[in-house]
Amino acid sequence: MATSKNPLIRYKILDKCFRNTGRKYFIDDLIEECNKTLLEISPTSKGISRRQILEDISYMESVEGWSIELLRNRDGKRVYYRYSNPDYSINNMPLNEVEIHQLQSAIQILSTFDGMPQFEWMNELLPKLHQGILESDKKFYISFDSNQYLKGIENLGLLFNSILYERPLTITYQDFKSDQPYAISFHPYYLKQYNNRWFLFGLNVENGKSDWNLALDRIVCIRESSEQYIKNTQIDWEEYFDDIVGVTRSDGANIEDVELEFFGDTCNYILSKPLHGSQKAKWISESRLAITISVIVNFELQRLILSYGKNVRVVAPNTLKTSVRESLASALDQY
Repeated sequence: MATSKNPLIRYKILDKCFRNTGRKYFIDDLIEECNKTLLEISPTSKGISRRQILEDISYMESVEGWSIELLRNRDGKRVYYRYSNPDYSINNMPLNEVEIHQLQSAIQILSTFDGMPQFEWMNELLPKLHQGILESDKKFYISFDSNQYLKGIENLGLLFNSILYERPLTITYQDFKSDQPYAISFHPYYLKQYNNRWFLFGLNVENGKSDWNLALDRIVCIRESSEQYIKNTQIDWEEYFDDIVGVTRSDGANIEDVELEFFGDTCNYILSKPLHGSQKAKWISESRLAITISVIVNFELQRLILSYGKNVRVVAPNTLKTSVRESLASALDQY
C-alpha cells in the first residue's frame, strides 16, 4: 500500500506525537512512529521519507489543513516538535475544506441508494456540512445513471433488509405476460442492478429454483411470511454473473464462444467499452473489428447486439445468428 494513500493515518500519528509533553519527538522519531503503524497495516510498505513528513507538517499548519500552531524547540543542534497548546488536537477541530469536499462526494455516491431507509441520515447530514461547518456552493462533479422515479424503487430498502436479516416474503408479482398479478413465496438472497433496473434473486418455493429473479418494477406488493427462512448455500453470487450479460441464466445452458464483427466508428467504442470481461479483439481492417466473448447466450445479449444495428454482424454461433436475423426481419416488417 503506497504511503501517499495514507495521509489521514499519518496526520493522526503526528497529532498524537505533537500532543505528548512527556517525550521529545525529533524528525527521525516522527518518521519512526509513522512507519511503525504503516508497517502494521501493510507489511510490504517501504516506509516514508523525511520530505513526506515535512510536507505533512506543512499541510497541517496550512489553512487547507487545520492551521495548527506548532513549536519547533531546539535541543542542541536538533529540533523537536510540540503543539503550543498541549490540549489541542486535530480530532477536536471542525472538518477542513478538503474533508468537506470528500464527504460531499461520498454522500453523493451513497445517495444513489435513495430508496434504502438505511441511508436517510444523509439527507440530514449534507445540510449540516454546508451550514454548520463550512459554507459551500454545493457543486457536484460526478453523476450516476440512476432513476429515482423507477417503479418499485421504494421497495429497495425493504428487500435489502429482508436479505440482511433472512426474512422470507410473500410477493405479489405481475410479469409482462400475465393479465393478473399472482403471489410467490420467496426467500430473497441477492439484489442486482442492470440497465438501470433492479432485480431480486432468491428461492421461488413453488418451483424450487434458488436463482429465480424478479424485476422490482413488476412487484405489486410485499409482505413478510411466517415461513422458516431457507438459506442459500450453493450459489456464489460474486461469480454467478461472470458468464452472462445481464441477469438471465438458463438452466443447463453452456458457455459459448460468441463471435461478432463490428464496423466503422463502433469498433473503437467496443474496444473502449467491452461487451464482456472475456472479450478478445482483432482488427480485420481499419474499419472492421472481430471480437470473441465467452458467455451463456441469453435475451439480454441478443438485445445488446441488436442495439448496434447495422454496425454489427453475428458470425457465430449459428443459433444466435439466426435469432438476430429473425428479429431484424420482424423489425423491418414494421415499416
